[in-house]
Amino acid sequence: MDSMANRHLSSKLFQAAKKVIPGGVNSPVRAFRNVDGDPFFVQRARGCRIWDVDGNEMIDYVGTWGPAILGHAPSAVIDAVSHAAKEGISFGIPNRHEVEIARMICDYVPSVEKVRMVNSGTEATMTAIRLARGYTGRDKIIKFEGCYHGHVDSLLVAAGSGALTFGKPDSAGVPKDLASLTLTLPFNHPEAIEKVFAESGDEIAAVILEPIPANAGLIFPREGFLQLLRDLCTKHGTVLIFDEVMTGFRLAKGGVQERVGITPDLTAMGKVIGGGLPVGAFGGKAEIMDHLAPDGPVYQAGTLSGNPLAMTAGITQLKEMERHGGWNRLEEIGQQFEDAVREVLREVGRDLQLNRIGSMFCLFFTEEEIVNVDDVKRADFDAFRKFFWAALDKGVYFAPSQYEAGFISLAHGPDDMDRTAEVTQEALREALK
Repeated sequence: MDSMANRHLSSKLFQAAKKVIPGGVNSPVRAFRNVDGDPFFVQRARGCRIWDVDGNEMIDYVGTWGPAILGHAPSAVIDAVSHAAKEGISFGIPNRHEVEIARMICDYVPSVEKVRMVNSGTEATMTAIRLARGYTGRDKIIKFEGCYHGHVDSLLVAAGSGALTFGKPDSAGVPKDLASLTLTLPFNHPEAIEKVFAESGDEIAAVILEPIPANAGLIFPREGFLQLLRDLCTKHGTVLIFDEVMTGFRLAKGGVQERVGITPDLTAMGKVIGGGLPVGAFGGKAEIMDHLAPDGPVYQAGTLSGNPLAMTAGITQLKEMERHGGWNRLEEIGQQFEDAVREVLREVGRDLQLNRIGSMFCLFFTEEEIVNVDDVKRADFDAFRKFFWAALDKGVYFAPSQYEAGFISLAHGPDDMDRTAEVTQEALREALK
């Protein structure tokens, strides 16, 4: 595999992009600021590989940040979308594909009795919060440090100065009055959540979290933490929202909630159910979902929601996963990946923290246990940066941030795993000198 030393065309494109796009990118993590460099530009992708505009070939462990569960450009999805496009790109009128994918989601996800399609994960979490507030008649919400739920005003909120101090804006443009309605707590900290509910339980409309946070690397909930949230929300009439935009339909057919057996009231979804096209969804108990317009007083709308191309891509991808025993197979591939990386870590003599569940993983450059985002902040970011560039130069593309998870697809085969292990060992030796 060729070296990535030649990025001439990518560099030219990035310089041109910065003149017409803020920061040169349409989503901040793409700017490679966390690894102190400039991004490459993709020309095409197929299977588990991508090629940039300079012709460099890479094994991809980002997978469009999750949707490419079958690999890039799967023929079944391309064929289905091509056929659907001939019948019309968009209608703004109900179509049969919306009904089919809604039925599939309700069948797959334990908590979902009704579902509404939207166009992004951000839109899904935003509306789930609004729906919870409308349903409960309460204004305050709880989120957790290290859980990212899109660029929603109510959720771009940093922690306050104490356990019962409501948050402050984490972004310019978020009103302080709105941020004051959001309480940010440490993940995996039972005492903090118990204290808040003991003192303010009847004021909390919703608790929202990634049940397995995947926007601060990959963090696992401690035993009993999710059940505690379920019990407290039930006791106080608070809506429990699982953000499964990243984990849903990837870690299991029914997401984290299927794996752990804990059912939220609402679930935000996206990624895999769009087959690579823009999509989001939220769903849950019919009693709550029926508060949405046109049946209820909580308004939400979207011209392109339920777009026939996105629905077709999602339906086809989910059917392909079922046809090929995809979730069991991904667990097998994920275990092979983990075994290979752990062997490399033994060979280089470092006990770095590797978190892996199903087809999601994160290698943390620390030997300390990862319990929440504060632990991630203590990782060796300089070593991670060196590792990232060394791996990329050798043709393996990992997420360009220590705060991001990696993704494995059904297209990753034994040869890809072998090459990844070789590159990982070489890159670790360079990074840990």
